Amino acid sequence: MSDLSQFPITRRWPAADPGVIQLYSLPTPNGVKVSIMLEETGLPYEPHLVRFSENDQMTPEFLSLNPNNKIPAIIDPNGPEGAPLPLFESGAILIYLAEKTGQLLPQAQRYEVLQWLMFQMGGIGPMFGQLGFFHKFAGSEIEDPRPKERYRAEVERLLKVLDGALEGRDWIAGDYSIADIAICPWLRTLREIYMATEITGWDDLKNVPAYLDRFLARPAVQRGLDIPKRD
Repeated sequence: MSDLSQFPITRRWPAADPGVIQLYSLPTPNGVKVSIMLEETGLPYEPHLVRFSENDQMTPEFLSLNPNNKIPAIIDPNGPEGAPLPLFESGAILIYLAEKTGQLLPQAQRYEVLQWLMFQMGGIGPMFGQLGFFHKFAGSEIEDPRPKERYRAEVERLLKVLDGALEGRDWIAGDYSIADIAICPWLRTLREIYMATEITGWDDLKNVPAYLDRFLARPAVQRGLDIPKRD
């Protein structure tokens, strides 16, 4: 049996089965990337809920795994050369799991997949998140219209880039991949959580809405969107 006692996070979130991947997360657009990936690949894992409402992400135990206090993070007890591997940043985790399993990062499209993964990490995630803040959450109280308009316009632009790249394709890099797993949870959040489709030109898009619907129809996606289960 694997010994994960060297990781302080396991004192706050004990591992019922220390021989499987330990996932520390919350079902946010970034968090569900990894739960969906784990469901798609069939890797055994154990999810642990990190409650933002209780500031779990700021505890010493969580910070010992991710000093940047963000979810998701994992510990793989069977990492490279058999040693446990702690890892944070959703994009890095997706690449690691793809390489570990040989799934969802096809060699022929490797760099195309990675470019769209980085497109999500550097563009879609930060810009969509900022728009969500100014449109849906506390930022909506700010009277100055310029911050919201800046992010609204950038989200609209990014959607058009994505829409054009999807012309004639079911998935962003050809075959279904970690790039789709990274991008689509943010599209879902824009549409279903931020309720920002009307202000970002969603209805004028030719390919993105059907792309998201294809993604959400996948059984592994449906399971992963609810992991870890909220209290």
